[in-house]
Amino acid sequence: MQLKRLELVGFKSFAQKTVLDFPVGITAIVGPNGSGKSNVIDAIRWLLGERDAKNIRGAKAEDLIFAGTPQRPRMGLAQATMIFDNGDHFFPVDYSEVSVSRKVTRDGTSEYFLNESPVRLKDIVDFFAKARLGTRGLTIVNQGNSDIFVRATPKERRAMVEEVLGLRQYQLKKHEAERKLISTKFNLEKVKAMIDELTPHLRLLRRQAAKWEKQADVEKALHDLEAIYFGGRLFDIEKDLKDLEPRINALDKETNDKRQELKERQAELVKVEKSGPKGDQYFQDFKKKQQDFLNKKSVFQKDIGRMEAQMEFLVNQPKSEMKAAEAVKLLEETREKIGEALEENDLAGLKSILRELSDKIERVLSVGADNREGKVQELEKSKEKLLADLAAVDAELGQLNSLEDKLAEDLRGFNAVFKKAFELVEQKKDEIQKLENEKNRLLFDQERVNIRRQELHNLAAQASRKLSDFSAKELTGGEDLAELEKRMFKLRAELAGIGDLDPALVKEAQDTEARYNFLSSQMEDLDKASEDLRTLINNLDEKIHGEFTSAMDSINDEFDKYFKAMFGGGKASLKLVKEEPKAQLTEEDVNMENAEGNEGDGLEDADEGHKVDHGGLEVFINIPRKKISGLEMLSGGEKSLVSIAALFALISVSPPPFLVLDEVDAPLDERNARRFSELIKDFSKKSQFILVTHNRATMEAASVMYGVTMGDDGTSRVLSLKLE
Repeated sequence: MQLKRLELVGFKSFAQKTVLDFPVGITAIVGPNGSGKSNVIDAIRWLLGERDAKNIRGAKAEDLIFAGTPQRPRMGLAQATMIFDNGDHFFPVDYSEVSVSRKVTRDGTSEYFLNESPVRLKDIVDFFAKARLGTRGLTIVNQGNSDIFVRATPKERRAMVEEVLGLRQYQLKKHEAERKLISTKFNLEKVKAMIDELTPHLRLLRRQAAKWEKQADVEKALHDLEAIYFGGRLFDIEKDLKDLEPRINALDKETNDKRQELKERQAELVKVEKSGPKGDQYFQDFKKKQQDFLNKKSVFQKDIGRMEAQMEFLVNQPKSEMKAAEAVKLLEETREKIGEALEENDLAGLKSILRELSDKIERVLSVGADNREGKVQELEKSKEKLLADLAAVDAELGQLNSLEDKLAEDLRGFNAVFKKAFELVEQKKDEIQKLENEKNRLLFDQERVNIRRQELHNLAAQASRKLSDFSAKELTGGEDLAELEKRMFKLRAELAGIGDLDPALVKEAQDTEARYNFLSSQMEDLDKASEDLRTLINNLDEKIHGEFTSAMDSINDEFDKYFKAMFGGGKASLKLVKEEPKAQLTEEDVNMENAEGNEGDGLEDADEGHKVDHGGLEVFINIPRKKISGLEMLSGGEKSLVSIAALFALISVSPPPFLVLDEVDAPLDERNARRFSELIKDFSKKSQFILVTHNRATMEAASVMYGVTMGDDGTSRVLSLKLE
């Protein structure tokens, strides 16, 4: 793997697009102070995943964007790109050339690209960690940090060593697993708390659900029992209706036949009535006529008696004066009137005439006895006339009486025939009535059956069922309907005892049970995930510990060798020391780290202070002809030499793809600077070096030199020089 090129646009002082090509070996970047040399190193560190602006000499992300000068306006974004030759597939991707880009805008938005595909910062850090590159080791040493290895804490030193050894990828995985484990534990506690909170309510709901389940069983049993009961009763009802229907139809037919016979008998009766004697009106008229004649006879008898009395009076009253002519005349007039009255059957007129006659006779008699004899004779004649009329009336009455006897005889014969015909009619009426009574009885039975059906319908309705839901079935198993009904009432009473269950409560029970099962499943999954994470952490610990401890002997050997070379003797070593226990993570910390990790931020901070460690590295040295009790007693140059010795020890054991050093040689004297340049030449066969330097000896070791200058417009420009 080789870093081929670095492209800068709007990054700090590099306003215009700037391209730096890096050959194999050593590339030196030189230039006056303030020209922008270190900005190249800052760009590389930024691309490797640095998120703390202070480590790239800024206060905030916006400081990475060209701020503008009086001659040139400021820019809206900064972008940097590193391009690698991956022909040997040093990077675990299927590309022969790999580009890593990063851009930031003035609103603080940061974007990352791997071969122009958007990625997270976490992806970038993991990508470079697998290549033994990062921002926490000695791969990049910024200006003024030549003694960084000495100034670092034991824990930081170990992180530097692990990064060079390629163990940082495992530390990142371990840290991620630890974060996940802690998060899983928090989640597990939350799930347990939710289960604990849910359990009492679930018990109550389960009791309700048990009732609901029992209710369902009882309802099913009742449903099945109702099917048998209502089906059996329905079968009996329909059977009774079927039995009654033909009987009613037969009675209807017989009744219709009897009605036809009745009509025939009634027709015969009408014929008998028409063939019989005259009707009642005739007899009434006959009786009336007969009575009229009887009345006439009575009147005549009374008038004759009155005339006889008058005649006797006239005979016995000689002194009485009577005018014979007037009496005769009076009798003649009276006779004519009596004849007219008899012809008209006017008995009332006849009486009136006789009264008038009597009055006139009295008047005549009152006249005197002169005509008494004449009047007596006239009265005698009138009496004879009346007696003749009376005899005529008697004769007429005799005829009427004879006719009455005949009519009575005829009527007796007619009545006998009529009675027989009438009795036949009444007989048929009785027979029809009996048939209708029988039909009515059957209709009553049919109505009772229908009432039974309606009662059955009402019973079904009370059970919230429809009678149409049931099919008629014959009970062949000896089922007792009364016993079935008792069992139904018992089941309904049991349902009533259970009571009405709120559908919402039932649904809540189902939902709560489902949630409980889900949480229980989640807890099992979290338990398993926790166990898997612990296993993964243990495996990573073993791998890290194994590779680290196996490399430490070689590193110490090399460290001691290069220390002696730098100091002309002495002794140096790195030893593991116990670190202070790490602070306990809180749920808020984990949530914040997870959130930052999802955004691609916070990974580096998360790696510090939050991982299980096996101790840090302490530096133990012995400088010739100088007694020291601690690293703080070393001079600045001595600290730089110790750090450089450690650097060369590390890269000799595990050479990284490239190293970026910013004026690391500045504190060195000429002798050590020369020795430093020779070591770099030697190590450039294994690793690529990019150096910012003012040292002539270092420049002479470079194969390519870039000169950085600051233009009149306040922007950095690069000139390149290839050295033979």
